[in-house]
Amino acid sequence: MDKSIVSAEYQRLCALLRQMREQAGLTQVHIAEQLDVPQSFVSKYESGERRLDVIELAHVATAMGTTLAAIVQAWEQESTI
Repeated sequence: MDKSIVSAEYQRLCALLRQMREQAGLTQVHIAEQLDVPQSFVSKYESGERRLDVIELAHVATAMGTTLAAIVQAWEQESTI
């Protein structure tokens, strides 16, 4: 199991988070405001420069108007394609 921040699996998660945010019609600034963090925080996790822990991922999900379970389900579906 590759634990690198640049693993293909993690890069798929980053791309999925960006895609879900864009599909929701949200900007990085909007998500950052919801999380009370700088916009660069969102940019860094979307680009794979920063790794999210599960608690942070749950907060990101809420800021996007979805759930952690929905993100995991979408990621699992992408992984089987």
